[in-house]
Amino acid sequence: MTTKTESGPKAKSDVKPFVYVAVGIAALGGLLFGYDTGVISGAILFIKKQFSLSATMEEIVVSAVLVGAVIGAAAGGVLTNRFGRRKLIILAGIIFTASAVGTASFISPMYIAELVPPNVRGALVAVNMLAITTGIVTAYLVDYAFSSIQGWRYMFAVAAIPSVGLAIGMWRLPDSPRWLISQSRLTEAKRVLQRVRTVSDVGPEIAEIQESMKQQDEGGIAGLFQPSLRMPLIVGLGLAVFQQITGINTVIYYSPTIFKFAGIEGAGPAILAGAGLAMVMWCLHVVSIFLLDRIGRRPLLLIGVAGQIVGLAILGAAFHFQQSASLTKDLAIGSLVIYVASFAVGLGPIFWLLISEIYPLKVRGAAMSTVTVTNWGMNLVVSVTFLSLVAVLGDAGTFWLYGVIAVAAWIFFYRLVPETNGKTLEQIEAYMRSGKHPRGL
Repeated sequence: MTTKTESGPKAKSDVKPFVYVAVGIAALGGLLFGYDTGVISGAILFIKKQFSLSATMEEIVVSAVLVGAVIGAAAGGVLTNRFGRRKLIILAGIIFTASAVGTASFISPMYIAELVPPNVRGALVAVNMLAITTGIVTAYLVDYAFSSIQGWRYMFAVAAIPSVGLAIGMWRLPDSPRWLISQSRLTEAKRVLQRVRTVSDVGPEIAEIQESMKQQDEGGIAGLFQPSLRMPLIVGLGLAVFQQITGINTVIYYSPTIFKFAGIEGAGPAILAGAGLAMVMWCLHVVSIFLLDRIGRRPLLLIGVAGQIVGLAILGAAFHFQQSASLTKDLAIGSLVIYVASFAVGLGPIFWLLISEIYPLKVRGAAMSTVTVTNWGMNLVVSVTFLSLVAVLGDAGTFWLYGVIAVAAWIFFYRLVPETNGKTLEQIEAYMRSGKHPRGL
C-alpha cells in the first residue's frame, strides 16, 4: 500500500494515447448528461407558451426528466456490479431515456477513475465534467437555433446524436480492470492494464487491488452499512446534497428566465445569454483539468465554494436594489459569471471526482449509485421549488438563501472532505477503512 505516484506535467507525458481515447469515448456519457440537463432551459420557454403552463406546471415539466434520472441512477448501482461498467454505458447510449442519463451520470466517471493512472486521475475524470458542460453549451446553442421556429421538439431530438456515439464508441473499449479483477477475470484485467499503463509489469498493481479486496467485507447494497463506510458515505452524500442545493441547476435550467427577470427581453437573446454563461463554465472546467492534479481537490473545492457565496450575495443584491435597470442587469450578469466560474473549478468537477475515488471496489457501484440518486433527488427538489421560492421570498431572497446554504457547504467541506490527490484508489480505500478522520488522508 505504499505505491508512490507522480503528479504534474512530467507524469502526464507517460500516459498512453489509448487512455485519452478511452476517456474521450466514455465522456460522451457526460455529454449526453449535460445536453439533457441544459436543453430544457430554452425549450421550457416555448413549452410554457404553447401549453399555457402555470409556474407550478412549469416546475413539474422541468423536473420530469429528473424523476427518470433518479430511477436510472438507483438501478445502475446494482446492474454495474453485475454486468460491468462498459455494458451499462453502452446500454445508456442505446436506450436513450432520462433513466439512461441517470445511469451514465455516475458510471462514466467511475469507469474513467478505475481505468486511468492515479497521477492523472483528477484531470481525466474532470474531462467527464467538461463533457457535461460541453453538452450544456451545445444544448443552449441548439435551443437558440430552433428558437425562431419555437421548435422545442427538435431541441430534444438532437440528444440522439451523443447517444449513438456513446453506444458505438464503448463497444470497442475494454471493461474496467478493477471490475474484471472483482470478477476473478485476471487474464483480461492484465491485458487491459497493459494497454493503459506504461510499466511493463502490471502484476504489482493487480496484487494491490486483490489485497485491497481481501480487506473489504460484504459488497453491494448490504456492504454500505459497514462501520468503515460511515464517514465516506457522509462525505459523499454531503457533496451530493450541497452541489445541488447551492442552486447550480436553477442557473442551468432557468438562466434564460433569470436573464429575463434581469431585463433581457425576448426568448432568443435570453437563451443566447444563457449559452454565454455556459461557455464561461466550460472555460473554467478546462482550467480545473490543469489544476486538479497540481493544486489538489480540497483547495479548489474551498476556493470555488467561496466564489459561489460571493456570486450569490451579489446576485441577490442586484435583484434587491432595482432602482437602475441597467445596473441590475450588469450586476446580475456579473454575479452569475462569478457563480458559474467558481462552481466550474470547484464543486462541479470535484463532486464527481471524489465519489469515484473514496469508495472500496466491492461497494463502489452501490455507493456511487446511492450518492448519485441523492444528487439527482436534490436536483429535483431544487428545480421543482425554484419558482415557488421566488414567489414567496422574491428573487433576492431566493438567491440569498442559496448563499447561506453555500456557507454551510463551505464549513462542511472544510471539516470533512479529504485530499485524494496523487494516491491510488487502493491507498484511499485502506485509509478510509482505518476509521481515521478524512482530513488526515
